[in-house]
Amino acid sequence: MRANASWNSLHRKRITERNNCYSIAAAFKKFLIDYSSITTGVLMLKEFDELHFPPFEGFPKESVSFLKKLKKNNNREWFNAHRDEFEQFVKFPMQSFIASMQPHFSDFAPEFDVHPKRSMFRIYRDTRFSKNKTPYKTHMAAHFVLKGKPKGFEGSGYYLHIAPGEVFIGGGIYMPDNDQLKMIRKAIANDSKTFLAIINKPSFKKTFGTINGQKLSRAPKGYEPNHPMIEWLKMKQFFTGVDLKETTCYKKDFPKRIAQLCKELAPLVDFMNKAMGF
Repeated sequence: MRANASWNSLHRKRITERNNCYSIAAAFKKFLIDYSSITTGVLMLKEFDELHFPPFEGFPKESVSFLKKLKKNNNREWFNAHRDEFEQFVKFPMQSFIASMQPHFSDFAPEFDVHPKRSMFRIYRDTRFSKNKTPYKTHMAAHFVLKGKPKGFEGSGYYLHIAPGEVFIGGGIYMPDNDQLKMIRKAIANDSKTFLAIINKPSFKKTFGTINGQKLSRAPKGYEPNHPMIEWLKMKQFFTGVDLKETTCYKKDFPKRIAQLCKELAPLVDFMNKAMGF
């Protein structure tokens, strides 16, 4: 009983220390922003983006708690009043996680951009063409795409999504344009052996099942209905992923787990990018 109490005390201490790290980082950024209002500050803010984040110890449970509260109070007044919580429990933990993914990607996919600022999706929703005018997303997300590509033309990549009760990691290409789709179909038709070897690999099938996405009802232009790869050629999207328990993101080894899954996805992602000329 005493040993259990000691363990709980140590666990609480570690959580407090971790949250303090994120709080200090958030406060430091606020200091730089405040300082930049009375000086040029441009260099300081740029340098801040390049600083190393504290070692990732797992997302604090307050991360998901904040998202739950945001869902109930999805308005600017509430968000602005709780911005410090967002910085401490959502933004900085996610950026710390992304920073911790850099050595993993350097090992198996160094051509991908893994950056604490660029890889994290903004919390703000684009409501211009949506009937839903709530201003904020109620999840946090990151994506890892090829370096040096213009926005919207990054090709195939990896996507992480964390929401209350949900952790999702996936990869592939979600919205290829018409030219990209033609090139992917051509690669599947011309090199079906490689494509099938990727998606039929036992570890891939065990983890992800199969590739998902919308499909045409008929054979695409240029392909016969009886083509041996016709069901894959009908596809308009090429992505897959796996759902994990929410508790997975609270663990210190979360980056390692995500890296393992991304590494399993890498042959599919690479096939798509090579097909599109990336």
